[in-house]
Amino acid sequence: MDIRPRRSVLYMPGANARALEKARALPADALILDVEDAVAPDAKPAARARVAEAVKSRGFGPREVVIRVNAIETPWGIDDLEAAVAAGPDAILIPKVSRAGDIVSAAKILAGLGAAPATRLWAMMETPAAILNAGEIAAAGSAADNRLSCLVMGTNDLLKETRARPDAGRLAVIPWLASSVLAARANALDVIDGVYNDFRDEAGFRAECEQGRSLGMDGKTLIHPDQIAPCNAIFSPSEDEVERSHAIIAAFARPENAGAGVITIDGRMVERLHLVMARRTVAITDAIAKREAA
Repeated sequence: MDIRPRRSVLYMPGANARALEKARALPADALILDVEDAVAPDAKPAARARVAEAVKSRGFGPREVVIRVNAIETPWGIDDLEAAVAAGPDAILIPKVSRAGDIVSAAKILAGLGAAPATRLWAMMETPAAILNAGEIAAAGSAADNRLSCLVMGTNDLLKETRARPDAGRLAVIPWLASSVLAARANALDVIDGVYNDFRDEAGFRAECEQGRSLGMDGKTLIHPDQIAPCNAIFSPSEDEVERSHAIIAAFARPENAGAGVITIDGRMVERLHLVMARRTVAITDAIAKREAA
């Protein structure tokens, strides 16, 4: 089972050299080095060069490193992709994805630029069209040549585009998140929740992390290092979840249960689907332990 923790995914502005250096020591599972929204138009070429140099120099340890480029149709898009491919990040995040063809086109450009096979694509789900076409976009990941491995929710942009009210319970946002989770899971992709803007409001942030985890999100995008620790804790399996998962695995491993579809553990019915869930819980827990020990 090939699993990589993506509990905390921190945006870092590509124009800020100090922030890029600081990112090397932060306990985030993944870093998005941003040359799109976080960078003013006249600063984009310099930010592109700075991010490419930072990625080339490595030094980010076990953190997954992702470059968010500008959209292909912008004046900076192709240059961003060329620089990103040359730098060799773990993934390239494509903004403003609206349909599967956006991912297919980006993958073809990467192939033409000679991108390493290991370089994946992530897709920003930040337009109404992206939500309407979530299944089609995620299905692009079924073709290995398309490199797609993760959907990233752009909730701020979705609120702007839909004119929905940004209330504390995310009433309007929940259906968008849920449909994207379904699309991702149907195509073996990860999906990351959107940002929480008030980084000083820890209680509100924790509540939104809990909500995202309940919806099935793999993690959350972050805007401040102070959000990393609570995010990692909430999106990690609890001790009780891990203990029960080991019990389920051990129970199904007994000879008398080898062919059983349903067994009973502590008075509760447990099916083989629970065994699959238990194995994933143990696998992600082991991957987190390995990540944190590195």
